[in-house]
Amino acid sequence: MKHLVVAGLLAVASVAVALDGQIVIHDPSTVVQCDGRYYTFGTGGTALVSDDGWTWRAGTRAPRAGMAPDLIHIGDRYYQYISRNVGAQPKAEINMIWSKSLDPDSPDYKWVEGGVVVSTNGIEDCNGIDPGTFLDPTTGRLWLTYGSYLGYIRLVELDPKTGMRRHPNLRPFDIAINCEASTMIYHDGWYYLLATHGSCCRGADSGYNIRVGRGKKPTGPFLDDNGIDMIQGGGKLVIGSGGRVVGAGHFGLLDLGEGVQKFSMHWEADFDRGGASVIDIRPLLWKDGWPTAGENAKEGTYQIESVRTGTVLELAVEGIPVGGRRAGRGGAGIGPSAGAGPGGGQAAPGGAPQAGGPPRGAPGAPQAGARGAGAPQAGAAGARGGMGGGGGMFAGSGSPLPDQDVNQVSAAWPSGNVDARMANYLCQAQQKWTLKAVPNGGGYPGSPYFRITVAGTERTLAATEQGELVVLPAFTGGPEQLWRLDQLADGSWRIMPKAVPNAKVPMAVSAIGASSATLSKYDPAGNKHRWLLKRP
Repeated sequence: MKHLVVAGLLAVASVAVALDGQIVIHDPSTVVQCDGRYYTFGTGGTALVSDDGWTWRAGTRAPRAGMAPDLIHIGDRYYQYISRNVGAQPKAEINMIWSKSLDPDSPDYKWVEGGVVVSTNGIEDCNGIDPGTFLDPTTGRLWLTYGSYLGYIRLVELDPKTGMRRHPNLRPFDIAINCEASTMIYHDGWYYLLATHGSCCRGADSGYNIRVGRGKKPTGPFLDDNGIDMIQGGGKLVIGSGGRVVGAGHFGLLDLGEGVQKFSMHWEADFDRGGASVIDIRPLLWKDGWPTAGENAKEGTYQIESVRTGTVLELAVEGIPVGGRRAGRGGAGIGPSAGAGPGGGQAAPGGAPQAGGPPRGAPGAPQAGARGAGAPQAGAAGARGGMGGGGGMFAGSGSPLPDQDVNQVSAAWPSGNVDARMANYLCQAQQKWTLKAVPNGGGYPGSPYFRITVAGTERTLAATEQGELVVLPAFTGGPEQLWRLDQLADGSWRIMPKAVPNAKVPMAVSAIGASSATLSKYDPAGNKHRWLLKRP
């Protein structure tokens, strides 16, 4: 339940990063922003607050506690819906309280009792717990879903001005069975009912998982991708257990705007937190019209490829081909494979690289025609152009080529600031980037800020006052060196510096051509700001 609103490939050896601080909570409500902070409430009255959506701490408990609350902001009010059993299940009720602020230091902070919104009598086929609120963006109508395994998931309409039930004498809509912790979202003309299936409250033995169906009306029917109605037990998987976390439950949408959506949830057991129930925030992706869970950025080494151009971000230095340049007649580099243009290392007559590249004899520079340089030997076939099948310039070395040693090739790189640019990916050292979370560097919903360095070096990507990209000799921790990576709905990534000196609007890394990269205001409609993180 709850609202907090993959094409990008991650490195195999990357390291996952979890939310920081105090994150132990069960059944977290919708994560809602108030005056720049993020708030959520959970079963038993647990309250958490965060300044950035990454580092959490204990918040101020509301005066009413219960099970699986939900939270929504409408107009100048924050409505919180809290369920409780008033006898043996399924006898239950859902109460509403409201406040004009979630900040206990605000003069507008005061929780007011609104009363019972819905209840179940213990005989009817529904358990009145686990509320989930949904404000329809197309009509402005407010809806509440509720219920658990003891009967139906039900839907009633609320008054957005008061937060109370609009037509208390009308029978609720039955919309699903065999699930709980339900909520609804809207996307591209469809209403999506998300609910939690599986066994609750069993810690490391929990079978909790989040499933979804969709319909053309808030009242359903809600069918899954196989056409099975959720009232018959249908539901397409959104996220289940994986890695060292078990029991995915209580979906909540966090729409950050500009096409960036994330969702909150809890894990019944996080083994890295001693098996505790914890909150998590994940990117929300859309594939073939269905929501699916994305991944937050992970530490590791990647090539950063533009969706627009297919070229990759690199340090603007002359590249050395992996294994050395092929030698032809006289040892000269031959044809385009000699490395013309960015990332290839333009070869001059006689095989010597252009000015700015490593001189012959420098560490990492292949010796023209010499054995052991990594290039195939230019024998008789090579001297004739190497077109035969028995060897020559197209035959390779006959054994696997090792990865390029950045310590060798970087010996000839300039020592100061160097530009960043785009180039064809050639598996060269200047085209591999390492993401590493910055301790105590803050973050954003779901992730910390990262530093981005040329792999194997301290050379750090940064934003300049002119809104361009530069690679500094070392990381110093300035905001222009801290990077935010949000996974977008199609699985690609938006990459943004925490701050650009003197910039008036947030800016994102943009590919403006096959060989140029810059920073500009994010455009969610195009693909110039979309990037793929791929394993080198």
